[in-house]
Amino acid sequence: MKNMPIYVEIPIKASVDEVWEKSQNPVLHEQWDLRFSSITYLPKKSEDEPQSFQYETKIGFGIKVSGWGKSIGTHNKGDGSKVSSLHFGTPQKISPISEGKGYWKYTPSNEGTTFLTQYDYEVRYGTFGRIADLFFRPLIGWATALSFDVLKRWVEKGELPRVQYLRFFSNVLITLLFFFIWFYQGLVPKIIAKHPEEVAMLSSLSSMEMDLALKAVGVVGILEVLFGLTWLFYRNKRHLYLLQIIVFPTLTLSALLADPAISSHPFNPVTFNSSLWILSILGFVLANDVPTATSCKRSKKE
Repeated sequence: MKNMPIYVEIPIKASVDEVWEKSQNPVLHEQWDLRFSSITYLPKKSEDEPQSFQYETKIGFGIKVSGWGKSIGTHNKGDGSKVSSLHFGTPQKISPISEGKGYWKYTPSNEGTTFLTQYDYEVRYGTFGRIADLFFRPLIGWATALSFDVLKRWVEKGELPRVQYLRFFSNVLITLLFFFIWFYQGLVPKIIAKHPEEVAMLSSLSSMEMDLALKAVGVVGILEVLFGLTWLFYRNKRHLYLLQIIVFPTLTLSALLADPAISSHPFNPVTFNSSLWILSILGFVLANDVPTATSCKRSKKE
């Protein structure tokens, strides 16, 4: 069964010429498009031949994928729209993409420009490549949509792409950190180990018997694991940051009331929770109006 082509569409409050310049000028294009680290146009022998270019995508750890491309731009003077047809590929075996084709379309609208792309590609490695593409295709589609939103914000608000990506990926790292902290703290000390200090602290705060406190610690552990998972799936991260800004001082005060001597322990709740409290404040600020792939239409039917 053939996969559906990747489709991304976004409205931008700017003229067709401005969006065209930001996406067709290689120096500007490589700044906002997450799929490419660099784009280099090659000299043309004549004005009529397609524009050839080379691209590089840095994967990390010194690994990069290089490829080739050709584009032809057309301008419909009747409705003012522009289209750029693309043919691209790479000989490098590390890339799941062997060769592909697509187009970018720029259509004038009442509020500016509707910018869209549709493209498809062939994969290498036969059946294995098609299975791997079940995971790669949504990822490259997401990267395309996120990049389009970064372009939109650059054009409309003037926020540079590198600043947007710094906020976006900082938010991703902080999100993963809080997921790990809550998940680990709930699973290991409370559910698996049922650490004596956790039980004693809860018993001291609530005047529970030790047997009941032991069960209650497990329940608290389950709640912390669930809250950790919430960090992965809940979209509005500012709500979670705000909740933590309130919760961490409360947890710190509760720990000190249960056992004042705990403040002198190494890696104690005072320093640990204070660090997470400050990180929650930073996350709350960074999470304001971050780029998102959800601002784009992902199919023609939407």
